[in-house]
Amino acid sequence: MKKILNYIDGNLQEAVSKEVIENESPVNGKVYSHIADSDKEDVELAVQAAKKAFPFWSGLSKKERHDHLMRLADGIEARFDEMVVAESLDNGKPEWLARQVDVPRASENL
Repeated sequence: MKKILNYIDGNLQEAVSKEVIENESPVNGKVYSHIADSDKEDVELAVQAAKKAFPFWSGLSKKERHDHLMRLADGIEARFDEMVVAESLDNGKPEWLARQVDVPRASENL
């Protein structure tokens, strides 16, 4: 079973509680993954990580921040087909719609 973890301070990690939520497909109601069942402890870890990262991020030039965001957009485009399947599975929408709207919009928004 695929596990969807929290991304905090540059690391993928389980919820502090180790609890998960069963992620059901809206298409057929079957569980296809487990999601970290995050609570206030996980949120606090994320807030602390964001506070730690802020001095570095805010110290970057506009060009450097732009370059980071463009690498993220490039990463979405590089894994385009994988993102389409994930978006379709997670939301129950047809892949053609995710391919034409959602995934392209994600990279364009960046």
